[in-house]
Amino acid sequence: MLELRPYCEYCDKDLPPSAADAMICTFECTFCRNCVETKLGGTCPNCGGNFAARPIRPEGKLAKNPPSTVRVLKKDCAA
Repeated sequence: MLELRPYCEYCDKDLPPSAADAMICTFECTFCRNCVETKLGGTCPNCGGNFAARPIRPEGKLAKNPPSTVRVLKKDCAA
């Protein structure tokens, strides 16, 4: 099951479970679409992989399968 990280690892923008602009790589690194397209060039700075839109977990499943609350901002991830 996806971790559903609550933020963009580049700009720290909140990305709730219903965020349509959340993007993930194969290792679940999470970024907002704006950072993926304008800062990262479509390539994950952590693993070098590409991105796909993060699926939206149905609201009825969030109580039993909550999103992550851990925030780890990698300010130098694209450096």
